[in-house]
Amino acid sequence: MRGEVAAELSVARREEVAVVTVAGSLDADNMGELQRALARSSEPPGPSRTVLDLSALDFADSPVLHVLLASQRQYRSTGRRLVVCGPCRPVVHRLFDVTGTAEFFELTEDLETALSPVR
Repeated sequence: MRGEVAAELSVARREEVAVVTVAGSLDADNMGELQRALARSSEPPGPSRTVLDLSALDFADSPVLHVLLASQRQYRSTGRRLVVCGPCRPVVHRLFDVTGTAEFFELTEDLETALSPVR
């Protein structure tokens, strides 16, 4: 790894919203836990909305982006919402920008906005 902290993941409920928080560094070697957490939250009878908080994520690479894209497709197919929030660090923000995938996601600037019921 590049000297970053290995990824730490937590899943919590805030009212009817699942909040998945990722901190540290995500790559192909350690993204399985994120993939499983997002998959569990997208399945009925899970919450109708999951917020993925990337504000403490230091690094993510293209395999992680593939997991996020697949998760977004899964959420949409089940009528659920996946909201990605930050503020994202420049390296994570760049991953969305360089690949042109930002518009595929519902992105918010902070957790409170993502949790807001009016969206």
